[in-house]
Amino acid sequence: MRVMHPVTWSGRAEERLGRPFPPCYHELVPEKTYREPRIALNRIYTRRGDTGETSLVGGQRVPKDSLRIECYGTIDELNSAVGMARVSLEELRLTQPEIEPLHVILHRVQHELFNLGSILATLPADVHPKQPRVTEMEIERLEQEIDSMNEPLGPLRSFVLPGGSRVNAELHLCRTICRRAERLAVALGREEDVPSEAIGYLNRLSDAFFVWSRWANHKLGAPEILWEPNLAASANQ
Repeated sequence: MRVMHPVTWSGRAEERLGRPFPPCYHELVPEKTYREPRIALNRIYTRRGDTGETSLVGGQRVPKDSLRIECYGTIDELNSAVGMARVSLEELRLTQPEIEPLHVILHRVQHELFNLGSILATLPADVHPKQPRVTEMEIERLEQEIDSMNEPLGPLRSFVLPGGSRVNAELHLCRTICRRAERLAVALGREEDVPSEAIGYLNRLSDAFFVWSRWANHKLGAPEILWEPNLAASANQ
C-alpha cells in the first residue's frame, strides 16, 4: 500500500532566506521520507578498529567478524558489484540506447542497498523513525520490473551460465553475492531481530538480477549460454 506523505512547511529554509516562501512554493516541497545523511568524512582512519571491533549506528562496539557486520558488509560488496555493472551499461548505452532502462534501475538499486545497509547496521532499539530502510514498496517495484522485463524473453529449456556479454556476467555476479547476503540475513534473523522486508528485498533482488542478466543479452543480441552437462571432461568417455 502506498503511503502518501503530507506537504509541510520548510521553516528552516525560510529562516535562512529571512522571509517566508510564497504559498505556491510549499505545494512543491513534500516532506522527505528519510532524513538526509549527517556525515563529515574528514579523517578516514581512526585506529579504533585496530582491536578488531567496529561501531554500529547506535555506538555499540562489536567484533568485525560478527554476523551483523558480515551481513551488511556483504551488501556493501554487492553494491560495488552493481556499480561495475552500471559502468558497463554506461559504455553500452552510447551505442545501444535501448539498454538505458536497466542503467536507471541499477542506479536506484544502489541507493536502496545503502538504505538496507543502514537499517542492518542499527539495532532495533536505536532505529530512528526517518532512518533509511527498504519497505514493501521497494519489493513491489522489483516485482513489477521482473514481470515487465521477463515478458519478451523466451522460455528456458535448461539452466543458463553467466556469459554472452560482459554485463550479463557482471549481473550474475551480483546475483550470487545477493544470494549470499540473503543467507546471512536469514542466519542473523535466527539470533537477532531483522526486518522481514530486508530478507524479502534481497530474495526478490536476486531474482531480478537473473532476469536482468537475460534481458541484457536479449537487448544486446548476445547468445544465452545454456548448461550442457555432457560438455564436461568426464562425459562421453
